[in-house]
Amino acid sequence: MIRRAAISREAIVGLTLVGVYLAYTAVFWAYPFFWLAKLSVTQWRFFDDPVFVGARNLVRIVQDPQFLGSLWNVVRFLAFYLPLAFGGSLLVAFGLQQVGRGRAFVALCFLLSNVSSGVALSLVFLKIFSTTGPLNNTLYDAVGIRIPWTNHPTLAMLAIALVVAWKFVGYYGLIVYSGLLTVPKELYDAARLDHAGVWRRLVNITLPMLNPQLMMVLTFAILVSFGLFTEPFLITGGGPADSTVPPQMVIYETAFRRLQPSHAATMSIIISLASYLLVVLARRLFERKVVIA
Repeated sequence: MIRRAAISREAIVGLTLVGVYLAYTAVFWAYPFFWLAKLSVTQWRFFDDPVFVGARNLVRIVQDPQFLGSLWNVVRFLAFYLPLAFGGSLLVAFGLQQVGRGRAFVALCFLLSNVSSGVALSLVFLKIFSTTGPLNNTLYDAVGIRIPWTNHPTLAMLAIALVVAWKFVGYYGLIVYSGLLTVPKELYDAARLDHAGVWRRLVNITLPMLNPQLMMVLTFAILVSFGLFTEPFLITGGGPADSTVPPQMVIYETAFRRLQPSHAATMSIIISLASYLLVVLARRLFERKVVIA
């Protein structure tokens, strides 16, 4: 009887916690998504009554060169960001593994950039990447050159990727480090008996065992790329020549500057579905099960 009462209390606590999460999801995620879906098939300009237009908004959006260009910018951003995310997270994880005393403090330091304001980080890096900033001054004193970080399409995207990587790599590194803690030491011992070097142990043991954590990093990186706004808005303003305009900036301008919220809602639906499909595709292509015999 006592055990049954204890189980019922645990069930009540569990259902309460789950209910809070479901309520949060319904209010802040499900309702806005369905409201956007409804808005995307209407013509509405904030102050007039919405008029049903069917797929007309979708047809116009998929023919919008600025929106299509922003999707291509996501691909360009990922080309720079993914190597930084994977390489940086592995370096952070392996570095933490070598730290003895004070490991918790070092891990906390890596998290500071993640909890820092994106606006503050962007303004700091804007100063660093400026023509007369400390980075260019150092390069000029050393080799006599100045790099136009924010005035060249490719370099501007690289600069944004570096800023975003600075913000998130520490967090990614802690995820990968948690995976390192679960790798059985017996696997490394067996590999050493087979005279496997560091590289073979990394490729054949460490990376396969870290596959779930690396897939999580990939998922977060894809979601970050589609949600990008603050860094390009403050560092490059979307330039030069719209080469760093992300989809979120196009959505913002469409809704609040052109006063076309219905078109912006359609763009939001497309971005949501595109990010979801890309995550699913990435998991299908790269996720694999690791079986330990």
